[in-house]
Amino acid sequence: MTYVFAPQPIPTLPVTGTTQLFPVHRIYCVGRNYEEHAREMGHDPKKEAPFFFQKNPGNLLLGKTMPYPDKTNDFHFEIELVVALKSGGKNIAAADAMQQVYGYAVGLDMTRRDLQSDMKKAGRPWEIGKAFEASAPCTALHPASAIGHPTKGAIWVDVNGERRQTGDLAQMIWDIPNQIAFLSGLFELRAGDLIFTGTPAGVGAVKKGDKLHGHVDGVDDIHISVV
Repeated sequence: MTYVFAPQPIPTLPVTGTTQLFPVHRIYCVGRNYEEHAREMGHDPKKEAPFFFQKNPGNLLLGKTMPYPDKTNDFHFEIELVVALKSGGKNIAAADAMQQVYGYAVGLDMTRRDLQSDMKKAGRPWEIGKAFEASAPCTALHPASAIGHPTKGAIWVDVNGERRQTGDLAQMIWDIPNQIAFLSGLFELRAGDLIFTGTPAGVGAVKKGDKLHGHVDGVDDIHISVV
């Protein structure tokens, strides 16, 4: 058997301190997982179960420059802690969830907010607002064996040297074990899955020429220029 055409390369993330690559299977993103962000988006976090949407593995961006996307005039940043799974399964108990975690990275869930808002109003899926090329800038992975499992610490992003988003990992409504447990009840999780774990308040727009510097305590910093 042969392919009709050569398949696309498997999307990967480098692993800090090694020559290994982490093959990415799927990207899950949890929405409105910090109370103040949920409120700034017009929702009451106390009334919501966790919900998820997906980006495509091919949406990952590992470089230092990010192209301003087409069809939007409202291009938003959302800084996030990223969890990488080394194993998975269905209906994983929260008590067992951390056994599935390989490591962590810092990512940005870039969003065409105007297109997302249009889709929300029409009751349609969000993909055109969330799952487009280079919409998931991400750092290299840091194995949990090296940095542990971060549960608290500052998470922030500066734009052109000005602090725009700030929060603490401890402010997550649904912590990482419960995100994995809930998500595994909806999908069969696999080795190579990434979970973008939500963003604190302060999301906003960027324009061409802006420089973003994101940070998660104990994990990494991400530097991206919009071009």
